[in-house]
Amino acid sequence: MFTGIVRERGRIAAVDGGDDGIRLVVEAPATAAQAALGDSIAVSGVCLTVVAADNGTLAFDAVPETLRRSSLAAVAPGDSVNLEPALRAGEPLGGHYVQGHVDGVGRVRSVVPEGDGRRLWIDPPDDLLRYLVEKGSVAVDGVSLTVAELDERGFAVALVPHTLAETTLGEAIPEAAVNVEVDVLAKYVERLVVPR
Repeated sequence: MFTGIVRERGRIAAVDGGDDGIRLVVEAPATAAQAALGDSIAVSGVCLTVVAADNGTLAFDAVPETLRRSSLAAVAPGDSVNLEPALRAGEPLGGHYVQGHVDGVGRVRSVVPEGDGRRLWIDPPDDLLRYLVEKGSVAVDGVSLTVAELDERGFAVALVPHTLAETTLGEAIPEAAVNVEVDVLAKYVERLVVPR
């Protein structure tokens, strides 16, 4: 489990493999210093397991299911990724409950300056819109955010200067692919209420 509070921006050092799975090597000095084999780390919102840690880098394996549901299939050496180690008992919950189970890939519709921040409009897959509510929680590339506005195609989030500086969302441009994880509570409510 994660909180959506990014602890470090890492850089993709290598991507090996293909459609049947890839190995990602990420330069992440701060995260690697505390990570152990088997630890869970959210990489741009995708919960991955550390399979190797060496000299300031972490390696992760991403299987076809992960590649189908996230933007990780398109990462390349030099790309930045958001990193968050798994929440440990007793640590503060600063964002919201984030599982690292990406629901789908959204597309940035627009990036609009708004005071010292920016308003980012994102169009998620159509089947995710029903789980989003104004002032509800959403994770975008692993960042815990509040839904500021909704329309028939997507949702907007308001990004503060800290988020722009400390996460990859400061580099977001129109048409960019982003990982979207809706609030898991909405999915459980639907499962319990909607007859099958």
